[in-house]
Amino acid sequence: MNHVPIGTLTGVLVFLIFFSGFFSAAEIGLMTVNRYRLRHLAASGHRGARLAQRLLERPDRVLGVVLLGNNFGNIAASSVATLMAVKVYGAGVLALVTGLLTLVILIVAEVAPKTLAALYPEPVAFGSAYVLTPLLRVIYPLVALTNFLANVLLRLFGVSLAPRRPDQLSTEELRAVVIEAGALIPKSHQTMLLGILDLEKITVEDVMVPRREIEGLDLEADWDEILKVLSNTHYTRLPVYQGTLDNVLGMLHVRRALHLALAGRLNKDSLASAVLEPYYIPQGTPLATQLLNFKASRRHVGIVVDEYGDLMGLVTLEEILEEIVGEFTTAPPGTQEDIFPQPDGSFLINGSAAIRDVNRALGWQLPLDGPKTMNGLITEYLEDIPVPGTSLLLNGYLVDIVRTRGTAIQIARIKPHALPTPVNAPERS
Repeated sequence: MNHVPIGTLTGVLVFLIFFSGFFSAAEIGLMTVNRYRLRHLAASGHRGARLAQRLLERPDRVLGVVLLGNNFGNIAASSVATLMAVKVYGAGVLALVTGLLTLVILIVAEVAPKTLAALYPEPVAFGSAYVLTPLLRVIYPLVALTNFLANVLLRLFGVSLAPRRPDQLSTEELRAVVIEAGALIPKSHQTMLLGILDLEKITVEDVMVPRREIEGLDLEADWDEILKVLSNTHYTRLPVYQGTLDNVLGMLHVRRALHLALAGRLNKDSLASAVLEPYYIPQGTPLATQLLNFKASRRHVGIVVDEYGDLMGLVTLEEILEEIVGEFTTAPPGTQEDIFPQPDGSFLINGSAAIRDVNRALGWQLPLDGPKTMNGLITEYLEDIPVPGTSLLLNGYLVDIVRTRGTAIQIARIKPHALPTPVNAPERS
């Protein structure tokens, strides 16, 4: 090749360097492109995405053709540079040319194109797919031979070549994707998506109406008392029982009682016949499971029972949906508020308040892995029934017991501590 002009050799050298750079960029672009967005674009009809997806179905073949092209470009560029150096300056400058060519290839054919592909993987991957697809068909025998020899080598070292399942996101990874979506997903939609992901972590006990707060209809009560309950209730469904909640007969839709009243047939016997069979829910049932159970059974209200069959509370479909979309409406008239802000920045909180509701309303981080109410959390921490005036530091929150009733805390004053630190023992005063 001594008769080839220097200008031609220079052009060939520049082409080979950029040729190698193309394969370097294609490798990074195809390997780093978002697989989930790639599937979406491919399903939407994007031709470049379809080609890239087809290539990535066999990543060994993609890497084979990319590395063959990259190494061919580097080796050919080295040969051309050596020929040019010998032709112009003689063999004495080979070491200098080798060093300069290594630096040029490193910058122009490796670092720069790979950085570009890492920053813009989609256009690089989709564009390179148009070139690699036909190229793979042309040199497929060479790629197949290369992959076969590489696989033989891997098997000699005990590496399994069984195909892996497609990438799957765990719940926590999906949560991170939703949070990092930023402005791509409206804040309200992010909240709902995160609420759906949290349904597996929350059980019916976290959202149920506790037993002592259940409003029901006692068929053993005076008829006037029954009519008073029916006329004043703010709920569409009421549990019906005899004597105590331990003898639940079922659930009554108030609309059925209204129909009986309009027909002039409202009495205890007709009410009892209008009661639907009770629907029981075991404690510890995740909300995601219970949501599906409500759908399958076409029920809206369930009675939560413990392992002994004792009634613990009521859970409704609306309460589960509120974990996803937030509160539908304000509380029914007459419902007692649980949180009362004070001028000094503290809050008076009812002992019966659910910890989840307090955390949600105030943005706090009170522990949720134990008791469900403020009363239960404080008494479990103290391992005693406190008296008014007792103070403690609970998970970085200053707690003062304001009022108790019997064995339960009625009102506590709580304020976040300036520097939340775990405390081994409660402070009492």
